[in-house]
Amino acid sequence: MKVLAINGSPRKKGNTQILMEAAAEELRKAGAEVEMISIADFDIRPCTGCRRCYQKLWDCPIADDAIKVLKKVAYSDGILVGSPVFFGGVTAQLKALFDRSIMPYQALDFSDKVGGAITVGGSSHGGQELAALQIMSFFMCHNMVIATTKGEVLGGMATANDLGDAKKDENGIENAKSLAQRMAKLIGKR
Repeated sequence: MKVLAINGSPRKKGNTQILMEAAAEELRKAGAEVEMISIADFDIRPCTGCRRCYQKLWDCPIADDAIKVLKKVAYSDGILVGSPVFFGGVTAQLKALFDRSIMPYQALDFSDKVGGAITVGGSSHGGQELAALQIMSFFMCHNMVIATTKGEVLGGMATANDLGDAKKDENGIENAKSLAQRMAKLIGKR
């Protein structure tokens, strides 16, 4: 069981990372090999709409790290995607990666993988739901299986404003763990 955990925050060790690590720990307990990456470590530029990837699979003229990250997803059984809420949605860096995923979309390379979403907002009902829906929309576009938390409709969500506040959100930490447990169960059924 291989899971790629993508922290979509431009801040590597922020509140999103706290939840991602809680989920990764649960996945490891379930026997998964988890590779944690931070979008902040990669140069991922926006899609220009040139449509070259429509002509030849996995071919893009933009010389950045998008293909490297997307190939990691392609070789995983599941992906855990986390993002802080930026103005009611996911970060621009993560959205750029989603847009560039037209390359594996053309090849159906993400179909049937298990996906889980984690979002962190600065206040209760601070856009976590909208950001989670953006991540889940990415999963749906790729015909992935979406994992949700026990008793919840969306993924793991937390409230945290200042750096480190996510550690205080016990419900948010439990949601992240529940999401990971569900992901492991679904991946195990594949």
